[in-house]
Amino acid sequence: MLIVTNTGSVSKRLIDAVEREFPWVLVEQVESVSAGCRAFAHPVALILVDVALVHEAEAAAAMLGRVHPHALAAVIEPYDKMQATSFSAVTDSALFRSVLPMDMRLDIWLSIIRLMLCGGEYLPPGSVVGVRPGDPGPSLPAHNGMPSAPRKAESGVAELTARELQILEMVSRGLQNKLIAAGLGLSEHTVKIHLHNIIRKLGVHNRTEAAARFRNARNGNALFD
Repeated sequence: MLIVTNTGSVSKRLIDAVEREFPWVLVEQVESVSAGCRAFAHPVALILVDVALVHEAEAAAAMLGRVHPHALAAVIEPYDKMQATSFSAVTDSALFRSVLPMDMRLDIWLSIIRLMLCGGEYLPPGSVVGVRPGDPGPSLPAHNGMPSAPRKAESGVAELTARELQILEMVSRGLQNKLIAAGLGLSEHTVKIHLHNIIRKLGVHNRTEAAARFRNARNGNALFD
């Protein structure tokens, strides 16, 4: 795991917690994007970049992709800069797919790290930043590259990430976690974490209710025109 920050946004205590929780993970910390554009002794699975270095990292996205081809990149969202990175900036990025908030309980924060280390994506609930109350928010890109229709916030589906929508669609087709994991190249544990987040965001009690909510949204053309 590579941490790129010159502000100390990830403390030594958190790094120690990561290494205790995931003893197979080595954590490297550098103070500039250029220092991260090199090969390390072990392959990098996750790159965490301080929000202050986002633009520099975007400029070096091609180099980071070549040097760390299998790494997921996430923006660190420090305590004093909450919501500094907009939803659209992350989803439109050539590099970043996730946001790592720093205002979480340690156990939840470590669960998000686990998800990212497994290749999963995470965006904090309600992280559509800069969207005025009542705005539908940015739309997720459709498979053909064209923007989808505006989303209805009241459905609850509007809070889901692209990966969560993908998993929920597979759940709605009756696929079990093992088949979803195999189809997406994820672990079953990662799929379970995604489903937990989906159920929480939708305010439902189980996967059956979540699938019903998805079908209702789809039938109402909230996301799938």
